[in-house]
Amino acid sequence: MSSTLPLPFFGGTCTKAAFSFSLKSSSPLVPFQRLHLFGSTSRTTTRIRSSLFHSLKAKATAELVQDKESGVVATGKPVVEHSRTFVEARSEQELLSGLRKEVDAGRLPPNVAAGMEEVYQNYRNAVFQSGDAAAVGVVLSNMTVAFDHWLLDVEDPFVFEPYHKALREPFDYYMFGQNYIRPLIDFRNSYVGNLSLFYEIEEKLKQGHNVVLISNHQTEADPIIISLLLEKTNPHIAENMIFVAGDRVITDPLCKPFSMGRNLLCVYSKKHMYDIPELAEMKRKANTRSLKEMALLLRGGSKIVWIAASGGRDRPDPFTEEWYPVSFFCLSL
Repeated sequence: MSSTLPLPFFGGTCTKAAFSFSLKSSSPLVPFQRLHLFGSTSRTTTRIRSSLFHSLKAKATAELVQDKESGVVATGKPVVEHSRTFVEARSEQELLSGLRKEVDAGRLPPNVAAGMEEVYQNYRNAVFQSGDAAAVGVVLSNMTVAFDHWLLDVEDPFVFEPYHKALREPFDYYMFGQNYIRPLIDFRNSYVGNLSLFYEIEEKLKQGHNVVLISNHQTEADPIIISLLLEKTNPHIAENMIFVAGDRVITDPLCKPFSMGRNLLCVYSKKHMYDIPELAEMKRKANTRSLKEMALLLRGGSKIVWIAASGGRDRPDPFTEEWYPVSFFCLSL
């Protein structure tokens, strides 16, 4: 997928806000990012990823409910020895044959393996389009780490708390995400507009102020992309921004390792509140806990929070296939 749509951080429409705030700036300018990605994603991949997500969502959500309602992390679970199949792969052939090996051994569900292979093929094609002479090594290195951690989460699923702080050790999930997405960005044709506002934001954070960014949303990689475009000029913002995240990115096994490297406030979307009716009440309670966590964070000051107020990702116009920002919905949980 290739996108050159500017991503405004402020704007949109909302007729009835559940809460309100204001951001005063000495400048009438709006910070935005213009992004160009090396494209390769296909409709086939979209169908497979969607199928994979929905086939696992009910199970993952039910497990998340059980853990949250217990109020404690499960103990006494049998220790699963982590397979080193992907870590030891030294070529594309060994990496992909490892998928079949893990499926045959019963350690990897076939639908997850199919999703992993599709991601690999599209990631490889996109990185190759960059023209980087080291593309072969970059793809193998990054996909080896990705495959290993996707398998690890299948073996021992990670459960997100209402407020999740980025995991930086013993494995640095933040840098994993940075290194994985970095080759997909055409930095020569991408830039941050009105960069001076981010310096102003940094000063406000140092003074103890909180900053809330309202933005449209194009890809599940947006948090990582924002960090990559700010890591050289505003590393504090890049590493400390808190993202309001929907349940997809904390339950989909192919999203979770990337989410583990970000600071997240986890919520359930009103749009999907009743997908599984018997879990609706749990979701409302979880959202209440997340709101309380946000209140505590903001009370401490010096926090920067990113919200995709449209409640989902931008979509291309069905007729022109041009991307455009989706209207913002009312900010309520």
